Amino acid sequence: MHVRNRTERLRGWERRLEMPLLIASPLFLACYAVRVLDHGRDPLLGDIAAIALLTIWALFAVDYAVRLVLSGQGAHFVTSQWLDTVVLILPLLRPVRIVNTYVTLQRRHDRPRLSLYGRVMAYAGITAFLLSIATSLAVYQQERGAPGATIRTYGDSVWWACSAITTVGYGDVTPVTPLGRVFAVFLMICGLALLGAVTGSFSSWLVQVFRREDEAGGGGPPPDGKRPPGN
Repeated sequence: MHVRNRTERLRGWERRLEMPLLIASPLFLACYAVRVLDHGRDPLLGDIAAIALLTIWALFAVDYAVRLVLSGQGAHFVTSQWLDTVVLILPLLRPVRIVNTYVTLQRRHDRPRLSLYGRVMAYAGITAFLLSIATSLAVYQQERGAPGATIRTYGDSVWWACSAITTVGYGDVTPVTPLGRVFAVFLMICGLALLGAVTGSFSSWLVQVFRREDEAGGGGPPPDGKRPPGN
């Protein structure tokens, strides 16, 4: 009974926080973008964005702490919910959790409108877009003004992020700072994983479509190769 009550309380907490966290995640990315792109031009705007970032991160931390306590798993919660742990340490990755939160909400309130393969491709695309935006901001923050940097504008950083996550890698602009290269490695690994997920899902969808067409067409000639009478 005690375990069931704890589980119900955990689910209730997650339901109450789903929508606020869904809104807070892109808002965190937007505030970080203001901090990076403003570059000290408007101190008041930068201070407001900094306060908003700290407030939103505090919301993430409170949510993580409450779920840790309600789960009753102790230290095991840190490893079992490894994505939440990483996102808490690196809150810039929080927008990636938008996909998981949206899936949970859609399953709870309605049936998914896309097929399994469609959902995989759509969610992989959204994740790739959010990762590209977040990483381009982080890399630009590290690279601007660095000696020998080729990423001098945010446009350069976006161009680099697009080429990195698609595994093209033109090499015309590349990070030169140590932290910038760490972000680059992370984005390239994520790009490979997402590209593999999209390619695999698309191939499976094509196989499913062709199989349905074959079944609808009768599956070809009879096994013995003979035609029906009259043909």
